[in-house]
Amino acid sequence: MNAPDDLPARSRLVHEHLAAAGVDSAIVVLPDSARTAALAAAAIGCEVGAIGNSLVLVADGEPVLVMTSGAHRVDFGVLARSIGADAVAMAPADVVREATGQVIGGVAPVGHPTRLRTYLDEDLRGFAQVWTAGGTPHTVMPLTFAQLESLTGGEMIRVA
Repeated sequence: MNAPDDLPARSRLVHEHLAAAGVDSAIVVLPDSARTAALAAAAIGCEVGAIGNSLVLVADGEPVLVMTSGAHRVDFGVLARSIGADAVAMAPADVVREATGQVIGGVAPVGHPTRLRTYLDEDLRGFAQVWTAGGTPHTVMPLTFAQLESLTGGEMIRVA
C-alpha cells in the first residue's frame, strides 16, 4: 500500500475524493500497467470478473461512465436500452481526458473535474471486493460494491 504522498498526482486526487466521502481504501501502485482487466486481475491475484472496468462512453452526445465487470464485454445495444439512449459509442481519448482528467486504462470511478452520469454493471455486485483503476494505468484500488455505488451515485444496469 502506498501513502498518499507517494502516489501519482491523478491518484492523489482520487484519494482526496475517497477521503472526502469517508471511504477508507488504499490505492495500490502496480509495477506494470493494468490497462486491461486481464492484466489487472493477474497483477492483483483476483478473478477477472472482480475488475471494475471504467468505460467512458458517449451516449446521445454526452460522456457517461460505465463501470463494468472485466468478465465480459459491453453489448452496446443492451447498454443503450438500459440507459434509454438512442446511440452509444466509445469516447475518443480526448473526450475521456476532458471528462475525467484521466487517461484510458486508468480512469477511476471518482476524481473527475465534474461528476459524470454513472452506470454500474449489475454483475459487479456479486463480488465482495471490486478492483477499479486508481487514476492511472498503474494504480488500482479495492472497493465494495456498496462503496462504488455510494461514491458514484451510479445506477445499476445490465450491460451484456
